[in-house]
Amino acid sequence: MDELIIVKEGGIWEISLNRPKANAIDLATSRKMGEIFMAFRDDPEARVAILRAEGDKFFCAGWDLKAAADGDAVDGDYGVGGFGGLQELGNMNKPVICAVNGICCGGGFELALSCDLILAASSASFALPEIRSGTVADAASIKLPKRIPYHVAMDLLLTGRWVDANEAHQWGLIKEIVPDEALRDAAWDLARTLETGPPLVFAAIKEVVREAEDMKAQDALNKVSKRQMATVDRLYASEDQLEGARAFAEKRDPVWKGR
Repeated sequence: MDELIIVKEGGIWEISLNRPKANAIDLATSRKMGEIFMAFRDDPEARVAILRAEGDKFFCAGWDLKAAADGDAVDGDYGVGGFGGLQELGNMNKPVICAVNGICCGGGFELALSCDLILAASSASFALPEIRSGTVADAASIKLPKRIPYHVAMDLLLTGRWVDANEAHQWGLIKEIVPDEALRDAAWDLARTLETGPPLVFAAIKEVVREAEDMKAQDALNKVSKRQMATVDRLYASEDQLEGARAFAEKRDPVWKGR
């Protein structure tokens, strides 16, 4: 059985977790995921990735406790990109969509937070139960209060309570709720829309957002205007920059080449 299933169509990569029954991630799977996401990042033809899971009950239960009981250390080698191959992967300047079906908890929730857009099936549910096992949801403690209201994030972190898809959408955690049976198609529809977009602009957006997170607004604006970010400098010197203006003037759809 393939624990990770990869489907490629044009510039879209779909990466599916396939580790019944909970799609939990052990060290070996995490390392494989890191290699896959790194390959996606570095492939000039790749445009957008979808992260999803097989099965209908679990998206991902996070850390594989059975593997831990068999010797996987919680502080072991997760591989490039950290847990799940995505949380700490540098220069991921391409959009990543997460399609959450069923239970998304612990490290699985943190993995979803590492993506740019989250779609959720109507049956999806989210939780950070680490508090109940006497440990800290480290990545979520860093990311969640920046994504949703502080007091809501702290409620989830301190209580470990479950949130259904409707509440997750209410707080802006997810982009859209779709029927369970339509989730995969919805993710592919969104991916195809992004695939037709300007890759150099997407890259610049992701770098600006990432770098600006720890900067004062004016400092970030100055860095952008002075072309001190690699993706912004590449964009402003690109054929695509000219193509966008030409297409507007000629009243036609632009043809993006990524250069």
